[in-house]
Amino acid sequence: MLGQGNLRSSRALAVSWRPATWHPCLDMGSLHRPRSSTSHRNLQHVFLFVLFVGPFHCLASYSRATELLYSLNEGLPAGVLIGSLAEDLRLVPGASGRQNQKAQSPERAGAEWNPPLSFSLASGRLSGQYVTLDNRSGELHTSSRAIDREALCLEGGGGAAWSSSISISSSPSSDSCLLLLDVLVLPQEYFRFVKVKIAIRDINDNAPQFPISQISVWVPENAPVNTRMAIEHPAVDPDIGTNGVQTYRLLDYQGMFTLDVEENENGERTPYLIVMGALDRETQDQYVSIIIAEDGGSPPLSGSATLTISISDINDNCPLFIDSQINVTVYGNATVGTPIAAVQAVDRDLGTNALITYTYSQKVPQASKDLFHLDETTGVIKLFNKIGGNVLQTHKLTILANGPGCIPAVITALVSIIKVIFRPPEIVPRYIANEIDDVVYLKELEPVNTPIAFFTIRDPEGKYKVNCYLDGEGPFRLSPYKPYNNEYLLETTKPMDYELQQSYELAVVAWNSEGFHVKRVIKVQLLDDNDNAPVFLQPLVELTIEENNAPNAFLTKLYATDADSGERGQVSYFLGPDAPSYFSLDSVTGILTVSTQLDREEKEKYRYTVRAVDCGKPPRESVATVALTVLDKNDNSPRFINKDFSFFVPENFPGYGEIGVISVTDADAGQNGWVALSVVNQSDIFVIDTGKGMLRAKVSLDREQQSSYTLWVEAVDGGEPALSSSTKITILLLDINDNPPLVLFPQSNMSYLLVLPSTLPGSPVTEVYAVDKDTGMNAVIAYSIIGRRGPRPESFRIDPKTGNITLEEALLQTDYGLHRLLVKVSDHGYPEPLHSTVMVNLFVNDTVSNESYIESLLRKEPEINVEEKEPQISIEPTHRKVESVSCMPTLVALSVISLGSITLVTGLGIYICLRKGKKHHREDENLEVQIPLKGKIDLHIRERKPIDISNI
Repeated sequence: MLGQGNLRSSRALAVSWRPATWHPCLDMGSLHRPRSSTSHRNLQHVFLFVLFVGPFHCLASYSRATELLYSLNEGLPAGVLIGSLAEDLRLVPGASGRQNQKAQSPERAGAEWNPPLSFSLASGRLSGQYVTLDNRSGELHTSSRAIDREALCLEGGGGAAWSSSISISSSPSSDSCLLLLDVLVLPQEYFRFVKVKIAIRDINDNAPQFPISQISVWVPENAPVNTRMAIEHPAVDPDIGTNGVQTYRLLDYQGMFTLDVEENENGERTPYLIVMGALDRETQDQYVSIIIAEDGGSPPLSGSATLTISISDINDNCPLFIDSQINVTVYGNATVGTPIAAVQAVDRDLGTNALITYTYSQKVPQASKDLFHLDETTGVIKLFNKIGGNVLQTHKLTILANGPGCIPAVITALVSIIKVIFRPPEIVPRYIANEIDDVVYLKELEPVNTPIAFFTIRDPEGKYKVNCYLDGEGPFRLSPYKPYNNEYLLETTKPMDYELQQSYELAVVAWNSEGFHVKRVIKVQLLDDNDNAPVFLQPLVELTIEENNAPNAFLTKLYATDADSGERGQVSYFLGPDAPSYFSLDSVTGILTVSTQLDREEKEKYRYTVRAVDCGKPPRESVATVALTVLDKNDNSPRFINKDFSFFVPENFPGYGEIGVISVTDADAGQNGWVALSVVNQSDIFVIDTGKGMLRAKVSLDREQQSSYTLWVEAVDGGEPALSSSTKITILLLDINDNPPLVLFPQSNMSYLLVLPSTLPGSPVTEVYAVDKDTGMNAVIAYSIIGRRGPRPESFRIDPKTGNITLEEALLQTDYGLHRLLVKVSDHGYPEPLHSTVMVNLFVNDTVSNESYIESLLRKEPEINVEEKEPQISIEPTHRKVESVSCMPTLVALSVISLGSITLVTGLGIYICLRKGKKHHREDENLEVQIPLKGKIDLHIRERKPIDISNI
């Protein structure tokens, strides 16, 4: 069927035919026809036979809604045939009886109809994205843009419709993805509205992918065999069904772990890690493997991630000592605080499970505990008190190592004390710097290598060599003073800073060759100098205050520190020379105030300096900058740039067109300066754009209904409370030529007037009267005859200004009958004049004896050639010579007298009627104008139907 080789799967699976209303020609129910079914194909032929054997006009007798369902694989190339709408809708003539005949080509399907059929999408904006539709044959093909099912129907959710012709839909079933199209079959007599559904079938074009490349799982080391733990980051495959994720496996399970997969009721598969053997964190605390996810496609696709299995610790080990006993020797002259031994136990656990504390056993005598201190955290044993003469020479210290939930480990420390009898070395100081009670006073600015004291070191026994060293931190040095023996000089090594450290504690330690020690403690106290200037906490002090503040308003409290001590560190505050006079600064407290009321609109920002000065000699100072911003308050009402506004707008201005800009300002800032404009009155007609101030009319304005508008526009700012002002807006409408002349007389194209053959030339016969609602030149009306029909219609003329129709020439015997004049009534509007037309019917006869005959003449369509001739307003009256007739002079004189009388009477009548008609028109334009007949001519008017006025 397709002619596309292996692309057979993209052909239509079923066609569903649903008429919108029942019709005898189409009462076939719903028809589904798989392409491969012979029985269904026969059913189609039966249906087509019934369709075409019946009355052929059934196809165009009503509108039908039809649904077609196709299916194809995603990712197909361009040009693949999806289906033929003409064939599947049975629109090929003669198809019902061609079961054993060669199928007619789809290209000829539309051509067999007269007029030919055409197929089109309801809206073609996006039709070329995924499918193309042949307008003549109705064949659907794939377009150059490949269909990606996962992109169209992501996660099986409902797709949003793109246009009225193409949309994407996902049914509640997760494996259904539909491309929806609306197709119109034209022309109107064969009209059919077809809904085409294309089911997009999934192919295995996506491999499973883990959301993260490194997956971590923690397993406690005491987890029993067959423990199951869910892997929280399973693989994701956009494909569905068997093309989705099916299995998981480990690349290297190391004999300790394996994987299992569980499927829930929604079909989601979750991998579970299963413990296969006993775990011991102390033996191996981490396992690294590769987890692989495979789908069920053919061939299958896979994705992988690194799986790190970390073994978490439990408290399954207790502290242990390597040795059970240690021996320690201590000399009787050992210094208090000297470490004599240390014990250490080992716990193979981690964290709090490996926390060890050390304590003495209850068997240890209190005297031993008082002499030797045990650090419970480090296990270090230190000499806590001096060793006296009565102290036992051997001490047995039993020490316990305690772990959480464990039996303590035990170790014994045997401490042997060796008594020593000696005379310690002597240290004799001689101070160079000022010293009081072993406290040396130095100025912080003393230079390097300033001498402090001499120390003489000697041995009372006179038989031991004595050495010494300096114990303590600081910029000091103790060195031998040559050429003397046992003489040492204490001096400084670098400058000292009182602000960094005020005092030092040093110790001169002497010891002899036998190991006997003695020390002399010295304290060094520094004296402060004024070497530091005050320092502000902030070099730039940024402040804000609302405008219209109260006098002497508090701004801030300045604070500066001085590292010097005493009066050298006392700070006073002063304003800089650039500070305005209305700012004040308390020299002691540093409180900054402003004495006057500030106005943001006058000045918004202030910037000046302040000084901090100490009381040293000489004094030191530092400078900071004060930046003050005055915050806005809503103290200014909006102001319009004009007292009132006037705009001239042509009538029929389009709705929401821009009339003009209403400019308004507000001196305030921020929200307080934000102005909202609104129309107070006439808000049903006019609206104003708050942001731009643009005034617009909601509807088109008609000058003939109202020539001007007066509005009041209010401006409200955004302050709290809000301030407002208003202005007057005047809108004047300029007339445009939008109204054609309205013919008031004659009132109908079917009216006629009787003209007696005896009517003299120059006599008024009737008039055409019209009005125009416009003004100026748009309302200046001109009358002209643009078409004539009758025996001799040129016998009548019309005045272009007044519309009066007069007889030009004397009527002859041959002029009897109906004369029809097509009168054009035109204004002088710009840019293009408007006009109306009216038919004036004049029946020349002595009497009206046969009205039905006249009416039959009026009913006929007049064949009148239109004369394209523009009327002129300023038309000079023409003077025509009255041809003399060969008659007696007496008759000529009588005729002249009669004609003059008739002309006089007719002129007076026309003048009176015009005055009366214009007066009535000014009172009410809607009143029907009654035009009296001119003169004493016997004119008969017959009204048959409403006047027919046409605008050309």
